[in-house]
Parts: sequence; C-alpha cells; structure tokens
Amino acid sequence: MFRIMGPDEAINLINDGDVICLNSFVGIENPVELHEALYHRYKATGSPKHLTIVSSAGFGVWDENRNAESYIRDGAVDKLICGHFGAMLSTKKLVLEDRFEAYNLPLGCISHAIRAQAGGLPGALSKVGLDIFVDPSLDGPGINNLSKDESLVKRVFVDGEEFLYYTLPKLNVALIKGTAADRKGNISFDDMYMSGDALSICQAVKANHGKVIVQVDRIVSTPARPRNTIIPGCLVDAIVMVEPEPRHAAYESLTGSFEIPYSQWQDWNEMLAERTYTKTAVNPAGDIIGRRAAKELRPDDIVNIGIGIPENVARYARESGMLDRITLTVESGGVGGFPASGTVFGAMIGAASMNDMANQFDLYDNGGLDICFMGALEVDRFGNVNSHRGPGAFSGIGGFANITAKTHTVVFCLTFNTKGLDVAENGDSVEIIKNGSIPKFVDKIDNISFSAKRAHVNGQRVLYITERCVFELSENGLRLTQVYDGVDVKKDILELLPFEVKVDGSIDVK
Repeated sequence: MFRIMGPDEAINLINDGDVICLNSFVGIENPVELHEALYHRYKATGSPKHLTIVSSAGFGVWDENRNAESYIRDGAVDKLICGHFGAMLSTKKLVLEDRFEAYNLPLGCISHAIRAQAGGLPGALSKVGLDIFVDPSLDGPGINNLSKDESLVKRVFVDGEEFLYYTLPKLNVALIKGTAADRKGNISFDDMYMSGDALSICQAVKANHGKVIVQVDRIVSTPARPRNTIIPGCLVDAIVMVEPEPRHAAYESLTGSFEIPYSQWQDWNEMLAERTYTKTAVNPAGDIIGRRAAKELRPDDIVNIGIGIPENVARYARESGMLDRITLTVESGGVGGFPASGTVFGAMIGAASMNDMANQFDLYDNGGLDICFMGALEVDRFGNVNSHRGPGAFSGIGGFANITAKTHTVVFCLTFNTKGLDVAENGDSVEIIKNGSIPKFVDKIDNISFSAKRAHVNGQRVLYITERCVFELSENGLRLTQVYDGVDVKKDILELLPFEVKVDGSIDVK
C-alpha cells in the first residue's frame, strides 16, 4: 500500500547496494527533488552507497550541480548503465576518469531488457548492436578501464541466427516522475512529455520485491480515467508531491493537453527555441546539408530526425511542403508531431500519439522507419560511422543504433571536415573558403556506431551527405555520387580523402 511522504522520508527506502532504475529521457522528466534528497542524505550519513543506476535514455538537467550529478560525483554510485550521457555534464567527464564502472548500451536495448525483466525474463534478444562497439566480439559496452562486466551483453545463437542478448542487474528501486496521484495511488502522466519505460520499470521492481517511489506535481481526489493511468496504485510504495515551478506557456505545447495544428508547429517551436536551446549558431554548411538531405523524403514516409545538423532537414521539409506529408517520430515515444530540441529533446509538439518507449523501439528495430537522418563524428573507407565518442569526449549511443539498424534508407548528415570550416553559397553554387583542420572521413574508425557490414546484410540504402558532395554505400565502401556546383572534385574532395573512392561516371574528374 502506498504512502504519501516527503522526499527525505521516501529516500530512506533506498538501501546500500540497491539498483535504481530511472525513467528520465536525456534532460526531461527527471524527479529532481528525489535526486537532491538522496544527495543530502548521502552527504550527511554516507548512505546509500554502492548504488547501481540504470537509465535507458540517460538523465540530467544540463547542470552539473543538480539532479544526480552531486551524489555520483561524491562517490555514492559504483556502476552506471546508460544509453545516453549528454545532459549529465559532470558525470560524462567522470566516466572517462575511471571514477566508477560505466556501460553504454543502445537505448532501445536497455528499454527492451527492462520490459523483459518486468515479464520475468532474464534478458532481451536483439540484432541491434551486432558488429558495432557494444558487440563483445569487438569492444563490448564498457566505457572505461574499470568496466569489465561481461554479463550485460552476450553474442548468442538461436535457431542458427546470431543475436545479442542484453541483461541488466535486478532492478529494486524505481524513481519516477508523474503528473498526479489520485486517492487510490494511481499515477497519471497528463502534463508529462512522455511516459517512457515507467510501467515496465515499476513492474520489474515489484517483481524483484523492491520499492517504487514516484514524484508528482499534485494529488487529486477524483480517480484518474483508466486509460490515463500509467502506473496503477498497487505498484506504488511512496508518493512525493512537489509543486512544480511555473513555466512559460510554450512548454505546454509539449504535453498534448491541447490540439496544435500543423500550421502552428513552427510558431510554438520558435517560442521553445528561445528558452531551450543550449547554444545557437549560424551554420551555412548545415543549411546546405539539410536542404540536400530533405530531397530524400517521400510522401507518407515514417521518419526519425536526429539532433544537430539533421535538424535542418525538418526546416527545409517544411519550406517545401513535405513536412505535412510525412510522419515524424522521436525515440521517447512520440509519433506524428514535430520533435522539440535543445534541453527538451525527447518532447514533441502536436504529437498524434505517445507510445511507451519499448513499443517505439519495436517499430524502429523491425524496420518500421522508411528513412532516418543522423549525425556523424567520423566515417571510414568502408562506410562505418562513429557517432558516439570523440577524442576525450563521450555522449553515448542513445537511440542511434536502434534507429539505424534496419531503417530502409539511412542518411548521415555531416560536414566534410570540422574546426575552422568556412563555406558559402552563391546562388546554386557552393564555395569552400577554408577547410577545417579535423577530417571527418578517415581510413579507419576506432568506435563503430553504425556497421556497414550489417547494412549490407540488411539491404539498406545508406547516404553520407556533406556540404560539398554526397557519398553512397556500395559493396566496396564509399562511392562518390554527387558533387555540388562550384566544388572542385579533385582539390575539394578526392585529394583530401585518406583513401580512394569509386566515382560515378556522371561526375567529371578533371
């Protein structure tokens, strides 16, 4: 039977060595007050310690001194299993300093492993992750020198087919953020941007005889409508009410509490952008890439658009009228609206539906997307892509591996090089004023996020769109298929590549 209590009392339900599962998504829907109560208890008593934290989509609030950052930094956590580290500004640095064990698994595979545990199964089978970094035949999921746990991902054969088998330690504490609790303890998510893995997490924790702690904005006397209840009260141990801070009306566009027609998406997006973007910059190269990439869209496509340069695709799809003829999706569960960005990435303006995250990844893993647009840090001669780890920096794979695993057409949007790159457009012509000092096309990459070998097996069409040219994946690696007007194919492309590429006969190599 649930009890209503304050944050400090609720956190006393957590013991040393517990495995805590979080329902946050990158920077949104974090039960901040619960995390900070945990920090205050740990700072005062040294307990709870030796914690393991599991989060499919990551957690953080883009502030290294809030949420879980402080108690992780001070040593309460021994192990972290996470899909994405982007909003965890302090933690992602500590990972590379070998401060604790840290593992990076594809977001959707963690989500499915949580759901498997909720159903009494030890793990989840998936073809996602084969031949990329998480595959134990390559590197495995460990990020740093301390991370040697080989139980999380195994390569197995079932009926003669290869799979990866993802398992998690037994979850015994759930920290969840919801909107309201009714008098029976039922938790609704009416004002939340997503429901994520909330129900599966609670089911798994209760199956393991653990504790479910839910932070809500309000407690209501009227029972929630059955279809609006995400977590039934019988699964809840502690309810903590924390009145939310006031927020601008623009944020209400992300809750689904009122209809937002297509014609208003851009207006709401602009209002949000003023308040949520972590940084903005004029990027002519990004404009060129986005405009060219948007030409790959077809009516009725089901689409996922990544963050960064790929976001330009949506803008040019809108200008061409194509945006109203496709269905956009986002990893957190949204279908049929316009994905938000910046600090509220994972939310959606005007979504038609919001699925549980595991169901969304069922769609992605089984090839339900027609096309996706993803960023890339590096591409090698074979067409492999590194998107999750750069020199001295780490963000994590997130949903990238699931999204690109079986999507029919995969479009990588990246500049040809970076750090100092300067380009300009003159009408339909592109001028390379100055090349960047860091190449993005390299002979071999060390961290594989996308496997060209696996793409061949799956029969996927793969494009690499830059600000000066387009490559396509062929049987023997990259093939140069388009060079933009104004670009010198030898000087601006071929002579800068550390490997040879096949060039389409339609391209004039002078």
